[in-house]
Amino acid sequence: MITKLRAIPKERYYEYFILVARFLLAFIFISYGFGKLTEDGQFGISSKELATPIKDLSLFRVMWYLFDHEPFKSVVGVLQIVTGILLLFHRTVILGVFFFISIASNILLMDISFMPEGLAMGFVKRFILYFILCGLILWHERERMKIIWKAMIKDFSMKLRFPIILYGMIPVFAIFLEVSAGIPQLVYHFITEPDKVFDFVLQVFHKLF
Repeated sequence: MITKLRAIPKERYYEYFILVARFLLAFIFISYGFGKLTEDGQFGISSKELATPIKDLSLFRVMWYLFDHEPFKSVVGVLQIVTGILLLFHRTVILGVFFFISIASNILLMDISFMPEGLAMGFVKRFILYFILCGLILWHERERMKIIWKAMIKDFSMKLRFPIILYGMIPVFAIFLEVSAGIPQLVYHFITEPDKVFDFVLQVFHKLF
């Protein structure tokens, strides 16, 4: 065993360190993800706390209560598991790191905002380590990161692709695009409840004019 370890080139030790870091980050997210998918996992408060007025509960316990609701808890759990799996495989590790940073940043922000200061600082120290490991993984994959970066900016040009007037009209068309999402629902209600739709249109017309 010792002979085999000595046969490994020294430059491979750093690669092994990166592999260990990937496993650590993956294990953390997968374990937390499964915890959220189990009945007795993360989030939720006791029956005694449920009977306590909200003003008497800490922000942390209120957050823990709110996050116990579906589909929030399960979605976060699934995303953490998927992120962990992505980190385990070399082909998907870069995507896994970006997923990890996005999700972990949100978790850390909530911890800082709602947890007691002492507990929150403990999480801050842990997450700083995790983010450093993410940076080291990306640096280790810098050649592939260069390829991704070049692919993103290869066709970038400052030349305008449309007349300036069309750029000025973007907010107007964006409003029409937002309103268009309600047209199918409006048509449905117009067919099923024409009187209510007509009254609603009249009310909007009177408010506008």
